[in-house]
Amino acid sequence: MVKIFYRSGAEILLSQSETELTAISRENVIWIDMLQPTGDQKRFVEQYLGTEIQSRAEAEEIESSSRFSEENGAIFANTNFLSPADDEMLMDAVSFILVRGILTTIREIPLRSLNTLQLKMQALPDEYPDGNTVFVDIMDRRVDLDADIVELISQDVTRYSRRINQNEDINEDFLLDINQLQQNAMNVRANMVDKQRLISNLLKSKLFPKDAELRERLGIILQDIASLVNHISFTFERLEYMQETVIGIINLDQNRIMKVFTFVSILLM
Repeated sequence: MVKIFYRSGAEILLSQSETELTAISRENVIWIDMLQPTGDQKRFVEQYLGTEIQSRAEAEEIESSSRFSEENGAIFANTNFLSPADDEMLMDAVSFILVRGILTTIREIPLRSLNTLQLKMQALPDEYPDGNTVFVDIMDRRVDLDADIVELISQDVTRYSRRINQNEDINEDFLLDINQLQQNAMNVRANMVDKQRLISNLLKSKLFPKDAELRERLGIILQDIASLVNHISFTFERLEYMQETVIGIINLDQNRIMKVFTFVSILLM
Protein backbone atom coordinates (compact mmCIF):
# COMPACT_ATOMS: atom_id res chain seq x y z
CA MET A 1 0.00 0.00 0.00
CA VAL A 2 1.23 3.48 -0.87
CA LYS A 3 -0.19 6.71 0.55
CA ILE A 4 0.86 10.00 -1.00
CA PHE A 5 0.15 13.23 0.87
CA TYR A 6 0.50 16.37 -1.20
CA ARG A 7 -0.50 19.99 -0.99
CA SER A 8 -3.27 21.36 -3.17
CA GLY A 9 -3.90 25.01 -2.40
CA ALA A 10 -4.54 25.32 1.33
CA GLU A 11 -5.33 21.61 1.75
CA ILE A 12 -3.32 18.40 2.09
CA LEU A 13 -4.83 15.67 -0.05
CA LEU A 14 -4.29 11.90 -0.10
CA SER A 15 -3.67 9.70 -3.11
CA GLN A 16 -3.26 5.92 -2.90
CA SER A 17 -1.96 5.40 -6.42
CA GLU A 18 1.79 5.67 -6.98
CA THR A 19 1.20 6.23 -10.70
CA GLU A 20 -0.44 9.58 -9.84
CA LEU A 21 2.91 10.85 -8.58
CA THR A 22 3.93 11.83 -12.09
CA ALA A 23 1.02 14.26 -12.21
CA ILE A 24 1.91 15.92 -8.88
CA SER A 25 4.54 18.66 -8.73
CA ARG A 26 7.55 17.75 -6.57
CA GLU A 27 7.15 21.00 -4.63
CA ASN A 28 3.71 19.87 -3.46
CA VAL A 29 4.56 16.31 -2.35
CA ILE A 30 5.01 16.09 1.44
CA TRP A 31 5.00 12.42 2.45
CA ILE A 32 5.06 9.06 0.67
CA ASP A 33 4.12 6.34 3.17
CA MET A 34 4.75 2.77 1.99
CA LEU A 35 3.24 -0.13 3.93
CA GLN A 36 4.44 -3.57 2.78
CA PRO A 37 5.27 -2.20 -0.68
CA THR A 38 5.66 -4.45 -3.69
CA GLY A 39 8.80 -4.46 -5.81
CA ASP A 40 7.05 -2.47 -8.54
CA GLN A 41 5.90 0.16 -6.06
CA LYS A 42 9.43 0.53 -4.68
CA ARG A 43 10.92 0.90 -8.16
CA PHE A 44 8.31 3.50 -9.13
CA VAL A 45 9.03 5.60 -6.02
CA GLU A 46 12.78 5.17 -6.52
CA GLN A 47 12.47 6.57 -10.01
CA TYR A 48 10.39 9.47 -8.79
CA LEU A 49 12.80 10.36 -5.96
CA GLY A 50 15.92 9.69 -8.00
CA THR A 51 17.45 7.50 -5.30
CA GLU A 52 17.45 3.85 -4.22
CA ILE A 53 15.29 2.45 -1.44
CA GLN A 54 17.03 0.22 1.09
CA SER A 55 15.94 -3.38 1.44
CA ARG A 56 14.43 -4.69 4.69
CA ALA A 57 17.69 -6.54 5.47
CA GLU A 58 19.67 -3.31 5.10
CA ALA A 59 17.17 -1.44 7.29
CA GLU A 60 17.60 -3.99 10.10
CA GLU A 61 21.41 -3.91 10.15
CA ILE A 62 22.89 -2.58 13.39
CA GLU A 63 26.00 -0.88 11.97
CA SER A 64 25.91 2.89 12.45
CA SER A 65 26.61 3.44 8.74
CA SER A 66 23.41 1.50 7.96
CA ARG A 67 21.33 3.34 10.55
CA PHE A 68 22.10 6.80 9.14
CA SER A 69 23.71 7.82 5.88
CA GLU A 70 23.67 10.51 3.21
CA GLU A 71 23.99 9.92 -0.50
CA ASN A 72 23.23 11.98 -3.61
CA GLY A 73 21.41 14.69 -1.67
CA ALA A 74 19.24 12.20 0.26
CA ILE A 75 19.18 11.36 3.97
CA PHE A 76 18.62 7.68 4.87
CA ALA A 77 17.65 6.85 8.46
CA ASN A 78 16.58 3.54 10.00
CA THR A 79 15.22 2.92 13.47
CA ASN A 80 13.01 0.44 15.30
CA PHE A 81 9.55 1.14 16.67
CA LEU A 82 8.62 -0.73 19.85
CA SER A 83 5.22 -2.26 20.45
CA PRO A 84 4.18 -4.29 23.53
CA ALA A 85 2.96 -7.83 22.80
CA ASP A 86 1.92 -9.91 25.82
CA ASP A 87 5.06 -9.98 28.00
CA GLU A 88 7.49 -9.11 25.20
CA MET A 89 8.53 -6.02 23.27
CA LEU A 90 8.40 -6.34 19.49
CA MET A 91 10.86 -4.24 17.49
CA ASP A 92 9.89 -3.42 13.91
CA ALA A 93 12.21 -1.61 11.51
CA VAL A 94 11.02 1.61 9.87
CA SER A 95 13.05 3.34 7.15
CA PHE A 96 13.01 7.06 6.42
CA ILE A 97 14.23 8.89 3.33
CA LEU A 98 14.38 12.69 3.14
CA VAL A 99 14.91 14.13 -0.33
CA ARG A 100 14.41 17.84 -1.02
CA GLY A 101 11.70 18.19 1.61
CA ILE A 102 9.87 14.97 0.67
CA LEU A 103 9.60 12.31 3.39
CA THR A 104 9.34 8.64 2.40
CA THR A 105 8.64 5.95 5.00
CA ILE A 106 8.90 2.19 4.42
CA ARG A 107 7.44 -0.22 6.97
CA GLU A 108 6.03 -3.71 7.22
CA ILE A 109 3.43 -3.27 9.94
CA PRO A 110 0.53 -0.83 10.55
CA LEU A 111 1.37 1.86 13.13
CA ARG A 112 -1.43 3.68 14.90
CA SER A 113 0.78 6.71 15.62
CA LEU A 114 1.39 7.25 11.90
CA ASN A 115 -2.29 6.82 11.06
CA THR A 116 -3.22 9.41 13.70
CA LEU A 117 -0.60 11.81 12.34
CA GLN A 118 -1.95 11.42 8.81
CA LEU A 119 -5.41 12.43 9.98
CA LYS A 120 -3.96 15.43 11.82
CA MET A 121 -2.07 16.53 8.69
CA GLN A 122 -5.26 16.72 6.69
CA ALA A 123 -7.12 18.47 9.51
CA LEU A 124 -4.34 21.03 10.17
CA PRO A 125 -2.47 21.42 6.87
CA ASP A 126 -0.78 24.70 7.86
CA GLU A 127 1.29 22.89 10.51
CA TYR A 128 2.98 20.63 7.94
CA PRO A 129 4.70 22.64 5.20
CA ASP A 130 7.04 19.80 4.15
CA GLY A 131 8.30 16.30 4.91
CA ASN A 132 10.96 17.53 7.36
CA THR A 133 8.23 18.77 9.70
CA VAL A 134 6.40 15.45 9.40
CA PHE A 135 9.59 13.53 10.26
CA VAL A 136 10.21 15.62 13.40
CA ASP A 137 6.58 15.10 14.46
CA ILE A 138 6.93 11.33 13.98
CA MET A 139 10.04 11.26 16.18
CA ASP A 140 8.30 13.38 18.82
CA ARG A 141 5.29 11.05 18.91
CA ARG A 142 7.41 7.90 19.07
CA VAL A 143 9.48 9.21 21.98
CA ASP A 144 6.22 10.00 23.83
CA LEU A 145 5.06 6.42 23.21
CA ASP A 146 8.44 5.08 24.38
CA ALA A 147 8.02 7.15 27.55
CA ASP A 148 4.67 5.41 28.12
CA ILE A 149 6.40 2.03 27.72
CA VAL A 150 9.08 3.05 30.24
CA GLU A 151 6.31 4.03 32.66
CA LEU A 152 4.63 0.62 32.22
CA ILE A 153 7.90 -1.18 32.96
CA SER A 154 8.40 0.97 36.07
CA GLN A 155 4.91 0.04 37.27
CA ASP A 156 5.72 -3.66 36.77
CA VAL A 157 8.94 -3.25 38.74
CA THR A 158 7.05 -1.61 41.61
CA ARG A 159 4.47 -4.41 41.58
CA TYR A 160 7.20 -7.08 41.59
CA SER A 161 9.01 -5.32 44.42
CA ARG A 162 5.82 -5.38 46.48
CA ARG A 163 5.52 -9.13 45.89
CA ILE A 164 9.04 -9.66 47.15
CA ASN A 165 8.45 -7.55 50.27
CA GLN A 166 5.28 -9.51 51.02
CA ASN A 167 6.95 -12.82 50.10
CA GLU A 168 4.19 -13.69 47.61
CA ASP A 169 4.78 -16.55 45.15
CA ILE A 170 8.57 -16.23 45.18
CA ASN A 171 9.54 -19.12 42.93
CA GLU A 172 11.33 -20.00 39.69
CA ASP A 173 8.46 -18.69 37.55
CA PHE A 174 8.66 -15.33 39.26
CA LEU A 175 12.40 -15.28 38.56
CA LEU A 176 11.67 -15.89 34.86
CA ASP A 177 9.20 -13.01 34.90
CA ILE A 178 11.89 -10.70 36.24
CA ASN A 179 14.28 -11.93 33.56
CA GLN A 180 11.72 -11.13 30.85
CA LEU A 181 11.22 -7.67 32.29
CA GLN A 182 15.01 -7.18 32.20
CA GLN A 183 15.03 -8.13 28.53
CA ASN A 184 12.25 -5.65 27.83
CA ALA A 185 14.15 -2.91 29.65
CA MET A 186 17.29 -3.65 27.62
CA ASN A 187 15.30 -3.50 24.36
CA VAL A 188 13.77 -0.17 25.34
CA ARG A 189 17.15 1.29 26.27
CA ALA A 190 18.76 0.08 23.03
CA ASN A 191 15.85 1.54 21.07
CA MET A 192 16.14 4.92 22.80
CA VAL A 193 19.90 5.08 22.26
CA ASP A 194 19.34 4.24 18.59
CA LYS A 195 16.94 7.20 18.21
CA GLN A 196 19.35 9.40 20.14
CA ARG A 197 22.14 8.60 17.69
CA LEU A 198 19.84 9.11 14.70
CA ILE A 199 18.68 12.57 15.80
CA SER A 200 22.21 13.64 16.73
CA ASN A 201 23.41 12.69 13.24
CA LEU A 202 20.48 14.54 11.71
CA LEU A 203 21.37 17.74 13.56
CA LYS A 204 24.92 17.48 12.20
CA SER A 205 23.71 16.88 8.64
CA LYS A 206 24.24 19.64 6.08
CA LEU A 207 21.28 18.30 4.09
CA PHE A 208 18.78 18.86 6.89
CA PRO A 209 17.24 22.38 6.85
CA LYS A 210 18.71 25.05 9.11
CA ASP A 211 15.20 25.93 10.28
CA ALA A 212 15.58 27.11 13.88
CA GLU A 213 12.20 25.80 15.02
CA LEU A 214 12.79 22.27 13.68
CA ARG A 215 16.26 22.10 15.22
CA GLU A 216 14.95 23.38 18.54
CA ARG A 217 12.28 20.66 18.54
CA LEU A 218 14.91 18.01 17.78
CA GLY A 219 17.04 19.36 20.64
CA ILE A 220 14.10 19.02 23.04
CA ILE A 221 13.48 15.46 21.80
CA LEU A 222 17.15 14.64 22.51
CA GLN A 223 16.76 15.94 26.07
CA ASP A 224 13.66 13.79 26.55
CA ILE A 225 15.50 10.73 25.24
CA ALA A 226 18.46 11.35 27.58
CA SER A 227 16.05 11.54 30.52
CA LEU A 228 14.34 8.29 29.47
CA VAL A 229 17.69 6.50 29.03
CA ASN A 230 18.67 7.46 32.58
CA HIS A 231 15.28 6.33 33.89
CA ILE A 232 15.33 2.94 32.16
CA SER A 233 18.97 2.39 33.24
CA PHE A 234 17.95 2.94 36.88
CA THR A 235 15.00 0.58 36.37
CA PHE A 236 17.34 -2.09 35.01
CA GLU A 237 19.56 -1.73 38.10
CA ARG A 238 16.48 -2.22 40.30
CA LEU A 239 15.64 -5.38 38.36
CA GLU A 240 19.16 -6.75 38.87
CA TYR A 241 18.86 -6.13 42.62
CA MET A 242 15.43 -7.80 42.65
CA GLN A 243 16.78 -10.78 40.73
CA GLU A 244 19.60 -11.27 43.26
CA THR A 245 17.09 -10.98 46.12
CA VAL A 246 14.76 -13.58 44.61
CA ILE A 247 17.66 -15.98 43.98
CA GLY A 248 18.71 -15.55 47.61
CA ILE A 249 15.18 -16.28 48.87
CA ILE A 250 14.88 -19.37 46.66
CA ASN A 251 18.27 -20.65 47.87
CA LEU A 252 17.24 -20.18 51.49
CA ASP A 253 14.02 -22.12 50.89
CA GLN A 254 15.92 -24.91 49.17
CA ASN A 255 18.48 -25.07 52.02
CA ARG A 256 15.65 -25.25 54.53
CA ILE A 257 14.10 -28.18 52.62
CA MET A 258 17.47 -29.96 52.42
CA LYS A 259 17.93 -29.60 56.18
CA VAL A 260 14.55 -31.26 56.75
CA PHE A 261 15.44 -34.15 54.41
CA THR A 262 18.82 -34.55 56.11
CA PHE A 263 17.20 -34.64 59.55
CA VAL A 264 14.62 -37.23 58.43
CA SER A 265 17.36 -39.37 56.86
CA ILE A 266 19.33 -39.35 60.11
CA LEU A 267 16.26 -40.40 62.08
CA LEU A 268 15.58 -43.30 59.70
CA MET A 269 19.20 -44.48 59.97
